[in-house]
Amino acid sequence: MKRDLKPATIAAHAAGAVDKQSAGVVPPIQTSTTFMRDETYALIRPDNIYSRDDSDTVRTAEQVITKLEQAEDTLLFPAGMAAIAGVFRTLLAGDTALVQSGIYWGTTKWIRDFCARRDVTLHEVEASDAAALKTACQAHRPTLVFIETPSNPWLRTVDVAAAAQATHAVAGTLVVDATAATPILMKPLALGADIVMHSATKAINGHSDVLAGVLSTNAPTDPIWEAIKMDRHDAGAVLGPFEAWLLIRAMRTLPLRVERMTENAVTLAQYLHNHPQVEDVFYPGLPHHPGHEVAKQQMSGYGSLLSVLVKGGRAEALKVVGKLQLFLRATSLGGVESLVEHRHTIEPHTGIPENLIRVSVGIEHIDDLKDDWEQALS
Repeated sequence: MKRDLKPATIAAHAAGAVDKQSAGVVPPIQTSTTFMRDETYALIRPDNIYSRDDSDTVRTAEQVITKLEQAEDTLLFPAGMAAIAGVFRTLLAGDTALVQSGIYWGTTKWIRDFCARRDVTLHEVEASDAAALKTACQAHRPTLVFIETPSNPWLRTVDVAAAAQATHAVAGTLVVDATAATPILMKPLALGADIVMHSATKAINGHSDVLAGVLSTNAPTDPIWEAIKMDRHDAGAVLGPFEAWLLIRAMRTLPLRVERMTENAVTLAQYLHNHPQVEDVFYPGLPHHPGHEVAKQQMSGYGSLLSVLVKGGRAEALKVVGKLQLFLRATSLGGVESLVEHRHTIEPHTGIPENLIRVSVGIEHIDDLKDDWEQALS
């Protein structure tokens, strides 16, 4: 069998994992936190000492993601923010970080607080402007550059290859949050990124029942990766075996889910963009989107996240959100069920327009989703 299997095959077969002991086709779950030694006190399994780092179930989930990312190593964390924290904790006092502006507010807030506490100089830049990012890299010579593409909730698109070139020109490390793209639609490592990050809580799991984060790299011997790995072990930022097993189960349908969600999102975005009660739609799959050409070049699809500006203000947006029936009012994205969020209510002091509705498109029938918006906008 050839080694360069397609993502759908890798996912469906959980990267080749089976239950060798029982011959079951489903990868098993091992919940033990500690492992035995023989009469001479030698480890029976040299790679299994204690489950903080040693878990066959976690390793299996990491292996699936490693293959989907075309990476060499992957580390799972108990949340997406834990993965981001694992990266930033490698910075030393006096270092400089360059972070994309207008990304997920939880990321921005935590990074600002962390850098202030650690005496790390922080600069924020509109990274979807490749020239501005290059200029900022040259001016500040950052140790670490962190971008998010497509961004949440603005759906701004960053040219990953250009960002990598600008970062590496000043000997920095580029980290890409590709949560909205998923490993199915974009390969940041192949585009030049040093580390790719996902909130696996979102589409990688896709069922709104697991918190997890993930980092992958093609440079497992780099000092920053070794530091992240050591910090995860020492600080105990590990994922439990049950959550890892749920991820394995969910990832077996990841390509199918992403395909359907993206197809739905493209159709819904086009429909809403042409609706008389809609001011604008932020979605890289629409030709008028400023990042459309970059997204078309570096992604194989445009994802399931979009933001809608309805005509009017806060009251009109909340009225639409309140009338939607299939689009559940909840915070998250990437799940099989469609969700909406009035982002200004969640982040009132971050410049989010009061008429913006963030939309996570699920796998429901597109006609039902369009009908739901039609009745809500009427």
